[in-house]
Amino acid sequence: MTTSSPASPNASPEPTSAGVDPTSPTAEQFLAVQQSEEFGRLRRSFRGFAIPMTVAFLVWYLAYVLLSTYAEGFMSLQIIGNLNLGIILGFSQFAMTFLITWLYIRHANKSLDPISSRIRAELEGDL
Repeated sequence: MTTSSPASPNASPEPTSAGVDPTSPTAEQFLAVQQSEEFGRLRRSFRGFAIPMTVAFLVWYLAYVLLSTYAEGFMSLQIIGNLNLGIILGFSQFAMTFLITWLYIRHANKSLDPISSRIRAELEGDL
């Protein structure tokens, strides 16, 4: 004999017989959001950060590779003890990665997350 337990108030609604959650946004709602000014602002803000940072990192990386290949004398300049310029610039690749990650987190928290949270709340009917 099985007993059914009452549904918890925080449980998500059961899907209908068609397998679709009745509270999930429809395709039309997604299209409306995609065409909204707020979503456009979100995309512009993301692209305004991501594209320049990607270009900056690729230029920095390519410059390091080209210097390593064609400027051996320059890259082998001794800086401190056995540390030469090539090693220091190589480690700076890691520093650049961490810097871009930190900048992105800061940008997302300030500019992207508030907009995306509003859009999500609107789609889910929390507003």
